[in-house]
Amino acid sequence: MVHVMRNICAKVRVDDREAIMNEFKQIHQQANKAAAVDVLHAFYAKWNKSYNRVIRNLKDIEPDLLVFYNYPKQIRASIYSTNMIESFNNVIKRKAKPKAEFPTEQSLDTFIGIQAMSYNDRYFNRIHKGFGQVQDTLESYFE
Repeated sequence: MVHVMRNICAKVRVDDREAIMNEFKQIHQQANKAAAVDVLHAFYAKWNKSYNRVIRNLKDIEPDLLVFYNYPKQIRASIYSTNMIESFNNVIKRKAKPKAEFPTEQSLDTFIGIQAMSYNDRYFNRIHKGFGQVQDTLESYFE
C-alpha cells in the first residue's frame, strides 16, 4: 500500500494530492475487505475522470492491493507496510558496501544467501507485533 500511495502521488497534480491521499488511506482503515472494496470503488468513481491512467493501473492491481484483508486484523499493518522488507534490504546494502564489487553473479548469490540466513538466525526468536496473538490462526492457513 505504501508504495502504491507513493506511486499515485507522483502521478497526480500537487493541488489534488492531499485529497487523493486522504481518500486512498481510507481503504486500509476499513474493518473488512467488503468495506474496503466499496471505498476503493468510490475512489475510482470520483477520480477516474481526472486521472484515468492512475485508476486503470489501480484496477489492474486491485486483487493484490487488498490481499492483506485475508489475514487477521492484528497483523494487517505489518503486511500492508513494507518496513520488514525495507529493513532487510538495508542490511544487505550495508553489508555489501565494503565489498565494492562481486567477481561473479554466483558470489553475489552466495553473499545474499548468507546474509539472509544470518538475518533469520538473528531474528528467529523475535515475534513481530501482532503475530504472537494470531500464531495459531496463521499456522492453520498453511496446514
